[in-house]
Amino acid sequence: IFMDAVLLARIQFAVNVGFHYIFPPLTFGLTFIIVIIEFLYFKTDLEVYKKTSTFLVKILGLVFALGVATGIVLEFSFGTNWARYSRIVGDIFGAPLAAEGIFSFFLESVFLGVLLFARNKVSKKVYLISAILVFVASHLSGLWIIIANSWMQTPAGFKTIGDKIVLDNFFTAALNHSTLQRYTHTVVGAWMAGSMFVAGIGSWFLLKKRDLEYAKPLVKIALVLFIASTFLQFGTGHAHAVQVARTQPVKMAAFEGLWKTKKGAPMSLFGFPDEKNEKTHFEIAIPNLLSWFIKFDGKAKIDGLDSVPKKDRPPVFMTYMSYHVMIWLGMYFALLSIVGIWLLIKKQIFEKKWFHKVLLFSIPLPLIANEVGWMAAEIGRQPWTVYNILRTKDSISVTVPAWKIALSLSIFSVIYILLGIMFVKLLVKIIKKGPGKTKLGY
Repeated sequence: IFMDAVLLARIQFAVNVGFHYIFPPLTFGLTFIIVIIEFLYFKTDLEVYKKTSTFLVKILGLVFALGVATGIVLEFSFGTNWARYSRIVGDIFGAPLAAEGIFSFFLESVFLGVLLFARNKVSKKVYLISAILVFVASHLSGLWIIIANSWMQTPAGFKTIGDKIVLDNFFTAALNHSTLQRYTHTVVGAWMAGSMFVAGIGSWFLLKKRDLEYAKPLVKIALVLFIASTFLQFGTGHAHAVQVARTQPVKMAAFEGLWKTKKGAPMSLFGFPDEKNEKTHFEIAIPNLLSWFIKFDGKAKIDGLDSVPKKDRPPVFMTYMSYHVMIWLGMYFALLSIVGIWLLIKKQIFEKKWFHKVLLFSIPLPLIANEVGWMAAEIGRQPWTVYNILRTKDSISVTVPAWKIALSLSIFSVIYILLGIMFVKLLVKIIKKGPGKTKLGY
């Protein structure tokens, strides 16, 4: 099984995208906070905002560099391990990837250059506009990627000519049945990850009792964004779940470990799915809640895994567990947000050391929530690359043997470990230097 080319190619792509996806969410959140701080600097002319923004821009430059380096690998993999997929659907899939490079990446790169190297060479207004454009470009980049991925989940706007799938209507393909729901859910999740990242860094300064004039606005602004994003995420998550239940009912059944189609379907809170015996061990579930959640009718029928043949079902255990880890983390973030609101109201947000320790050690958790959310979405789509149209086993390159995929997977894994160590070391170096001494440019 460990020399199965399809499995190895899937693992390699998962490793690549898993490491890459650390950086886009951080970019989304960082650019949002930088825009807020730059606007405050533009309005007040206070030096504290200028230096705080400069500090975050330095971190953004590091995050962006790692995001670019790891993102390029993903695009090349479509022509190496997944050549049959690219040949069959390249007419559709290639368009948003090209648009992402032309309309988003170059815009983001140019104006990030202004942020990094022209702090004292352009006016405050131009610098603020540059920050806004980096924010817009990064989110536009995400939109193009989501368009490509959503088309794979809910394909539309295409026709089949021979053995190829070609574009028939661009807008129908781009704005397919899941694009907007998936995009809003992804973006808000990224804001949560980026804002927790910044809040945790600010908390570290507060705990060390240094750079306090910079740490306080960092914590306050980031925490407010995190709280707003957390509660907004419940709305986007519900909308996305309803969409999945309507367009990919088998995926929703795997999310919930719903083995049989039933009226008044329960919502599973905890359990261990057993695919062999088609049951969920130690399950804790709320009766009728899934039916109400999806169709606003506690007695409504929800399709189970038995609605399709076994060969068309996703791996249930991994889909169920990744989805529920995301949900459990969401509950934790809600609790943390409620505590944060209370401390903000009581004006004790900077005094509670225990809370800042929690924020500091919570930095990885929104990133993990983003990762397992994508795992649930992508594993739940199996056994298809293009849902109900093209199977994963029919998408792999026929000329790349398993041993070559295994070798390149090993090499990539080592490289990513080294890149991860380098990223952490450089990030720690920037943070230890602090906002008061951070400088941009050459």
